[in-house]
Amino acid sequence: MLNTDSLPAKIRQLCREGKLTTPTPGLALGSVQANLVVLPYSLAFEFLLFCQRNPKSCPILDVTEVGNPEPKIIAPGADIRTDLPRYKIFCQGEFVEETTDIKAFWRDDLVAFLIGCSFSFENAMLNSELPVRHIEEEKNVPMYKTNIQCISTPIFSSPLVVSMRPLPTNKIVRAVEVTSRYYKAHGSPVHIGSPDVIGIKNLEKPDYGDAVTIRDHEVPVFWACGVTTQTAILQAKPELAITHSPGHMFISDLQDESLTF
Repeated sequence: MLNTDSLPAKIRQLCREGKLTTPTPGLALGSVQANLVVLPYSLAFEFLLFCQRNPKSCPILDVTEVGNPEPKIIAPGADIRTDLPRYKIFCQGEFVEETTDIKAFWRDDLVAFLIGCSFSFENAMLNSELPVRHIEEEKNVPMYKTNIQCISTPIFSSPLVVSMRPLPTNKIVRAVEVTSRYYKAHGSPVHIGSPDVIGIKNLEKPDYGDAVTIRDHEVPVFWACGVTTQTAILQAKPELAITHSPGHMFISDLQDESLTF
């Protein structure tokens, strides 16, 4: 298992060499992790508008220049074509393949968006003695589609996707306090308690990621998730779109505290 104290640049290098292809929860604790969306320039403004209208699920951390794969604000010198563990390729809204390198798909008209991720507040949760079950169980975080609708644009629309972390009832208030500060990493929970209320029928069958154990006297707590952007892409059906594989995030040079109020 990779040492979780590894520097972000070292982790990105391992991805670049094809030596790290697994989910990233718990890696480089204290460093900001990010979702990735790559779209043609012709759709970039509209996607930026979708993110601006839905900042809870889609907090923008960086946008690359057209045709340039370097995220200059959050990781100068990095290459988003190679520096994530896994990517998903979509054509006309249909999933095509999963890969560990997108150089073969890169074009001069592509723009990359780096979007905040709730993995970035998990170090603060652990430091506050709040359990993070998927890290404990060495799994990917469970993620679910909900019945909550995002604010649409003419092209992009999506139900909100959430991540879930079970917490003891006596620690929920503390979890809200801790995560609320991380407004660029989805911030406070969007729902606490019964999953049926937000349209989730079975917590043991997440739409993305892995199911985790919910113990007696624990309650499921749900945060907005950047995978919302992937469902928006599926509905928009762009001729080409590239995203991270859920849970396989880009690890930036930013520190988690830079995402707080």
